[in-house]
Amino acid sequence: MLERLAGNEYYCFLDGFFGYFQIPIDPIDQEKTTFTCPYGTFAYKRMPFGLCNALGTFQRCMMAIFHDMIERTMEVFMDDFYVFGNSFSTCLTNLENMLKRCEDTKLALNWEKVTLW
Repeated sequence: MLERLAGNEYYCFLDGFFGYFQIPIDPIDQEKTTFTCPYGTFAYKRMPFGLCNALGTFQRCMMAIFHDMIERTMEVFMDDFYVFGNSFSTCLTNLENMLKRCEDTKLALNWEKVTLW
């Protein structure tokens, strides 16, 4: 991943807003996430970061959403997105395509953590 990023002049770094919690857990599987605390017994309806295989599930979901963009115009690491380009206009076009895909799939981003280089 670093080799693909290194040869570019312009970068955009974006962060997924509560990345893992954006993925719903199938109602059939929610029982498997049950935990008990002094206030009762609870089960997750959305995927938390600490679940076994949560990282792999999230990565597969991101690969499905951005399959045609990863390694060409962007990279995904955990819930961080790196968009790059050799020129400002190319990077801006790549960012626009990535944001359109986020909008189409209702993937929320944390705008407080966006960095443009």
